[in-house]
Amino acid sequence: MLVLVAPGQGAQTPGFLTEWLDLPGVRGALEAWSDAAGIDLIRYGTEADAEEIRDTAVAQPLLVAAGLASAQLLFDDPADLPGKVGAVAGHSVGEFTAASLAGVLPHEDALRLVRTRGLAMAEAAAVTETGMAALLGGDPDVTIPHLTKLGLTPANINGAGQIVAAGTKEQLAALEADKPEGVRKVVALKVAGAFHTHHMAPAVATLAKAAEALEPGDPKLPCVSNADGQAVAAGTEVLERLVGQVANPVRWDLCMETFKGLGVTALIELCPGGTLTGLARRALPGVKTLALKSPADLDAARELIAEQSA
Repeated sequence: MLVLVAPGQGAQTPGFLTEWLDLPGVRGALEAWSDAAGIDLIRYGTEADAEEIRDTAVAQPLLVAAGLASAQLLFDDPADLPGKVGAVAGHSVGEFTAASLAGVLPHEDALRLVRTRGLAMAEAAAVTETGMAALLGGDPDVTIPHLTKLGLTPANINGAGQIVAAGTKEQLAALEADKPEGVRKVVALKVAGAFHTHHMAPAVATLAKAAEALEPGDPKLPCVSNADGQAVAAGTEVLERLVGQVANPVRWDLCMETFKGLGVTALIELCPGGTLTGLARRALPGVKTLALKSPADLDAARELIAEQSA
């Protein structure tokens, strides 16, 4: 059983879309999605520097577009997905990629909504200087109470020994000076705010208003939710969860538990892949993993899809 996953913010790097533009349909799709979202995705994905694409309002539509474009190169027809993919999921903003691939939202609508999300989250992040940091190692039962003591939120519980803390710059500095027992390292993330925390509450209201104009379809294959790792069957509920997850923790650990329960045998991470396959290798031993980091990975991904569909 194959699971298709999409990465979240922080996976973007300068020029990461350059190699993809010469492949069939990619430039045209990115141009159409740029028009829909009101942002030049091609320029940001090929020419912009690290600081420009760190901007939340840029990074989020850029990542969703990259994931959708790479998925189109793997499957000749979107209707093929239910017969070849057992479930879809995405980490944080990657959940929009997954929902669109499952048929909940047309790609253009997903890009418009993600652009609204990014702008609203950037505005919320500007109120207070906040950020996020990954904690490597440690026991969640020890780490989470320690974060709470420091006033931080465990914004991403990723499994495989990784938790991401979010809060003010002062709270993150206190964490660096006072790591939980067992945590080997604290790594600052390339994001511009404390996402998936109460700091993002204003963005939820903005996103909810934008979502009112959409008519979601029911997912055509299991769409695994960041909120609790459950596969959601109703399009209206998927959309509600996409809105609410902005200010609530990402439970990627529970998503991976659901993959295991579904009988996952292979996992492909869409462009720009690497982060989620790394977590899967540690949390899902025996599962074949493949990350789409460049077009050179497409042939191996297609072979894995064919193998899993046989």
